[in-house]
Amino acid sequence: MNTLRSISLALLMTVGAAAGTSSASAQVYVDEGVDIGPEPGCPYGYYDYAPYPCAPYGYYGAEWFAGGIFIGAGPWFRGPRGFRGHVDPRFDPRRGYARPLPQAHERPAPGTRFDRIPDFHGDEWHDGRGGAERGGDHGDGRH
Repeated sequence: MNTLRSISLALLMTVGAAAGTSSASAQVYVDEGVDIGPEPGCPYGYYDYAPYPCAPYGYYGAEWFAGGIFIGAGPWFRGPRGFRGHVDPRFDPRRGYARPLPQAHERPAPGTRFDRIPDFHGDEWHDGRGGAERGGDHGDGRH
């Protein structure tokens, strides 16, 4: 009887150890240094969420542009530490925006201004890395 108990106990320990090993090897680690490819070349910026489609003119406020160049969003964000910029969520497809989006490598329309976005209604703040909060309507895209 002791022999049977010893064999059963050894078998349980072997199965338990094998189960513990397989679950540990199934863990996934993400390296933040992984290259996800080049920044999307969009005329008016791109959304701060994957797959980073081009955003239409009027989604981002003027503070998202430096000398007419988009400061980036998501993994390519190049803005200052503590940055919070206005966006107009009416131009977000996740919120029902259904018009065609600009395509990568399109050029901005002639005469497009980035220092002041006409009729801009940014009532949401984004930090450039996907964080967002509501509030702070600045009709001209400035703060």
